[in-house]
Amino acid sequence: MTNRLVTASSAYLRSAAHQPVHWYPWGDEAFSAAGAGDKPVLLDIGAVWCHWCHVMDGESYEDPAIAEFLNAHFVCVKVDRDERPDVDARYQRAVQALTRQGGWPLTAFLTPQGQVFYGGTYFPPDGKYGRPGLRTVLASVLEAWRNRREQVESQALAIRQVVDSHLDEGAPGPLTSGLLDGAVNAILRVADPANGGFGGQPKFPHPGAIQLLLARWWNDPLPELRTVIDRTLEGMARGGIRDHLGGGFHRYSVDAEWIVPHFEKMAYDNAELLRIYCDAYAALANPTYADVARGIVQWVREVASDPEGGYATSQDADVGLDDDGDYFTWTREEAAAALSPPELEVAAAYYDIGTAGEMHHNPAKNVLHTPATLSSLTRRLGRSDTEMTELLRSAQEKLRAARSRREAPFVDRTRYANWNAMMASAMLRASAVLDDAWAGAHALTTLRRLRTESVEPDAVAHTPDGLTGLLDDQVQAAAAALDAYEVTGDDGWLTWSQALMARVWREYRDPEHGGLFDRSDGARGHGLLPARLKPVEDTPTPSPNGVAGTVLARLAELTGDSSWREHGAELLSAFARQDSPLGLHMAAYLSALDWHLSPATHLVVVGLADDPRAAAMHREALARYAPRRIVQRIRAEQVAHSALPPAVRGMVDRATFPAAYACRGDTCSPPATTESAWRETLLFLRPEVRLSGPNSP
Repeated sequence: MTNRLVTASSAYLRSAAHQPVHWYPWGDEAFSAAGAGDKPVLLDIGAVWCHWCHVMDGESYEDPAIAEFLNAHFVCVKVDRDERPDVDARYQRAVQALTRQGGWPLTAFLTPQGQVFYGGTYFPPDGKYGRPGLRTVLASVLEAWRNRREQVESQALAIRQVVDSHLDEGAPGPLTSGLLDGAVNAILRVADPANGGFGGQPKFPHPGAIQLLLARWWNDPLPELRTVIDRTLEGMARGGIRDHLGGGFHRYSVDAEWIVPHFEKMAYDNAELLRIYCDAYAALANPTYADVARGIVQWVREVASDPEGGYATSQDADVGLDDDGDYFTWTREEAAAALSPPELEVAAAYYDIGTAGEMHHNPAKNVLHTPATLSSLTRRLGRSDTEMTELLRSAQEKLRAARSRREAPFVDRTRYANWNAMMASAMLRASAVLDDAWAGAHALTTLRRLRTESVEPDAVAHTPDGLTGLLDDQVQAAAAALDAYEVTGDDGWLTWSQALMARVWREYRDPEHGGLFDRSDGARGHGLLPARLKPVEDTPTPSPNGVAGTVLARLAELTGDSSWREHGAELLSAFARQDSPLGLHMAAYLSALDWHLSPATHLVVVGLADDPRAAAMHREALARYAPRRIVQRIRAEQVAHSALPPAVRGMVDRATFPAAYACRGDTCSPPATTESAWRETLLFLRPEVRLSGPNSP
């Protein structure tokens, strides 16, 4: 038996196609059926990577008795939150207004008009974990619908009014450096001084906040900023939130020490983490950061990439309901079966593989993490450095091989435009910093595919054949196009980014209060969808208004067109609230504000198209870190038609080629005409030597 979801494009929806519930996908048919039958709507929002979504599916929606009750008295709608982030964003807010909690699975009860009157998250069938049972909830909801309709409709109206009042996250104010200073101080106050990261448990990575702190440290190298940056990046690198064998990061840690994760891997998390580890390596020269970044690229290449271009959405945590990260974890006996006794001794000490592990469902299962350094273990085990390194290397290879024989968690290969653009941007950064040609080539192939598959030249769809009109897709694609332009020097990418943002400004802008709505002005739909949401908080992906602010600032620098800067000022002013400090969850916006208020660094390389020296100098520029950095590779014949900082243009007119220029604000270094001179010029961008010598920009 199958239901209406059998032909869905979403892997999450198809996973429920065999259930006895008569599921509808989101759309006209479901709400028409609810109206015709005068039935309430059960809305289930989840994701293929969501463990508790699958638990609720198995416990409740595959139960014949519960399914029979639902089919008789409700119209049931299932939504993939990755496929329909616009639906999820609104209904999460509605349920949070009612219960003060959200997450997945989201379980909401709606009128046939799509208005929420009751909801929650995970409901076990008969009540446990201190939660009400779904059977009881269904009976209560149905009784209220039949006998207390006026109360139900009043509740739905009240929830809608609360949601409408909170959809606009804007709060206008002047743009001042005090906003940034206050936000950085607020972020530092919630930093965990012992383990790194922010807050207690559960603990999420917050790479955007680390990006902001790194930029601020580069401008003003205060020790307290560097401490938070290093403790967080090193803590995650050592912890179980990192997959030490397969590369990449799991979604978050349930503890404050980063040890026990929720094991799903998300493309957006790994894209942001790849970028910050690359930037931190370029800025701080810590080789651990490069190793971590290479591991993320390894996971992407081996698991999450399409040879024809594109990146998967996620990798599940589990392979069954009774599983909890078993693919990624090890008992002492499992490790011993794969390793020789010397390898086991070293690997067990390094990865903390004991007879007692960290997993509640199976206490023998160990999450691999590295509480001690290899050098400290060398002394404790009485082995040489060379011996320890070789034993650990061979142990890692054997553990990887043994793990590859296990059943691997499902990988959702849906290509969502926003997350594909994020990963492509990060892979372009990794290509430059790690000298990884595959990463850069695949990223450009992905962006070409995204652009080619776009139905319109100035807009992208969420999936190649799916939803259109989402702000996040447009601004992330525009940001990635600028990265591709900096890497290739191909003006087509710059032109595409401008086209995307020009349409964004026409169709998503709030002309009255400023800022951008999450859906275009032509987007319509059922229930809460017509409500205009203007997001600025990172949840957990970077807010599209924050990303847009940075793209507008970059366009202003790259084109010399002041209108982009004016657009950016209007957008940022819409959220420059004065009543409460900006902080941890507004990192994307704060980074855009930093771009707007602080001088950019321009690294410009001019030379003939086929000049290997110019190409080498361009690669050097791409590999360097500087906040608010703009890289341009200008062919000699393009100089007259290129937007360049005025000081650079005056020097280019008189220079021989190749020549490279570093400018910070209105001040430029003398042109460097050799690779060695250019490396020396770039050295003076570093905080410890900046403005300390004659070549300093």
